[in-house]
Amino acid sequence: MYAGKIVFAQLVDHLPMHGFRRCVERYRGDYKVRSFSCLDQYLCMAFAQLTYRESLRDIEACLRAQRAKLYHMGIRGHVSRATLADANESRDWRIHADFTQALIGIARRLYVDDAFGVDLDETVYALDATTIDLCLTLFPWAPFQRSKAAIKLHTLLDLRGNIPAFIHITGARWHDSWVLDELTPEPGAFYVMDRGYIDFARLHRLAQRAAFFVVRGRANFRFRRLYSHAIDKQTGLICDQTIVTTGQRSATDYPDKLRRIKYRDPETGKTLVFLTNNVTLPALTIARLYKCRWQVELFFKWIKQHLRIKRFFGTSENAVKTQVWIAVSVYVLVAIIKKRLDIDASLYTILQVLSVTVFEKTPLLQVLSEAKRTEDNHPSHNQLNLFD
Repeated sequence: MYAGKIVFAQLVDHLPMHGFRRCVERYRGDYKVRSFSCLDQYLCMAFAQLTYRESLRDIEACLRAQRAKLYHMGIRGHVSRATLADANESRDWRIHADFTQALIGIARRLYVDDAFGVDLDETVYALDATTIDLCLTLFPWAPFQRSKAAIKLHTLLDLRGNIPAFIHITGARWHDSWVLDELTPEPGAFYVMDRGYIDFARLHRLAQRAAFFVVRGRANFRFRRLYSHAIDKQTGLICDQTIVTTGQRSATDYPDKLRRIKYRDPETGKTLVFLTNNVTLPALTIARLYKCRWQVELFFKWIKQHLRIKRFFGTSENAVKTQVWIAVSVYVLVAIIKKRLDIDASLYTILQVLSVTVFEKTPLLQVLSEAKRTEDNHPSHNQLNLFD
């Protein structure tokens, strides 16, 4: 009989606790805190994400029912909904944002050799944003429409492993392209974006920092063709051109040459136009890179379905950002465990199994290996799967 740690404690063992303590010290999170520390707050909120709790009262009831096991979970403070609510309102959300970035660094190193559908040595990012609707009465700090509030989750997804490399939370009125000002471009990397990110001044700054972009062109885009390149039309390519912009503003904002690729998708029959500053990759590879951008859409759908980021435990901006960042950290933590333990089960299956086994004293590898056998016997073709 296994008499070691409970499953939740085994999950916590994969967290870089020295990094968490540095984040707490950086923002003085435990300053004048007597009993309920930032670590207690994080573990309670992570428990809520793993077990699909819907409210602070829900968290309190479940943890108090397992009072004898709280110490073994790493929770030292007294758990109550008032204490947790106060922590979410007052503890700086940047503690959990910085800690999540530390986890992201670990995950990206683990998935650095993973394939993503295109044979390319360079790092490829998909940039997009999703809107999370809120009630204007409860969240007046995030106005969106006349009777509606919302926040936007801007995400830069590393396509190797589908790990979010950068996340920025703003009000929903923020334009998508503005987030390009917040990025630190990685030289040699590819940034794949939709039409909402066409801002030629910002794209030019991206190109000047030796980064490449692939963005879908708009129908009213004005340009002048300099010359055309040879293509194989049997692959779906229509044209591969070198162009310059001729719009009144675009010609000033982007004075360099661009590459314009027109492609008809054989699966959907849609005709797509791509703009890029890369002149070396084959045109068909550029089209395939843009197709991989769909992974960020799947990421948004997945976290909205399986993490608690649509119903919030607090109404302040700090509480909302705290909950979102902890949710992302749990996603990344499970991705780390999947890779470290070499688990073949999908991320969805792992989360489902963890939700009902967090208090059991069973080796984590055994729990998740059994989950894979169950998944093989009962495959689900309707679940979003970000990890093959």
